[in-house]
Amino acid sequence: MSKRVHVTPHPDGGWQTKREGAGRAGSRHDTQGDAIDRAREQAIRERGEVVMHRPDGRIRDSDSYGNDPNPPKDRKH
Repeated sequence: MSKRVHVTPHPDGGWQTKREGAGRAGSRHDTQGDAIDRAREQAIRERGEVVMHRPDGRIRDSDSYGNDPNPPKDRKH
């Protein structure tokens, strides 16, 4: 199973964390910030990646918390 955790809008309102390939949300939150915090905790624990989406579903950003064999070339951190 993938170690990617996506932060996406929840169909019933708010935001959700959902492991890539999972059938249902892992957790639901009122704000995107709260959902990102929870996803980050999970990704750090599992040495995975957080993929953050915009309200329209497009990918906004991602952060890796493990040994990335192909580290990004950007300098945001």
